[in-house]
Amino acid sequence: MGNLKGAVLLKCPRCEEGNLYESQNPYKMGKMMEMHKNCSKCGLRYEKEAGFFYGAMYVSYMLNMAFFVVTTVLWYTVFEDKLDWRIYIGSYVFLTILLVPIIFRYSRSLWLMMMIKFEPEKRGER
Repeated sequence: MGNLKGAVLLKCPRCEEGNLYESQNPYKMGKMMEMHKNCSKCGLRYEKEAGFFYGAMYVSYMLNMAFFVVTTVLWYTVFEDKLDWRIYIGSYVFLTILLVPIIFRYSRSLWLMMMIKFEPEKRGER
């Protein structure tokens, strides 16, 4: 298992030096999902096989559910008496749509972290 630091910084799970994504801006049109094939520092091939990142959908689901629980608890404890529930639902949907590129990237990064061991001394494709 890799380090959480590398996953949060969207870096290679093996060496924590190479970038996972071609563009650092998750909202850059056409480049949101573009990942490097290999790490520029250690040469690790990110996609091990076809469909490797399907597992990241479970991580994405987990992140979305955590966001839902946090916002719902926040609404019930702080805003329930001050805001109409329709405003809460509309705000939640808007924020969820706005966060899709970020959640997408972090779900893939966390999936890689879970599947690849942190070994900064290794070099070469594997």
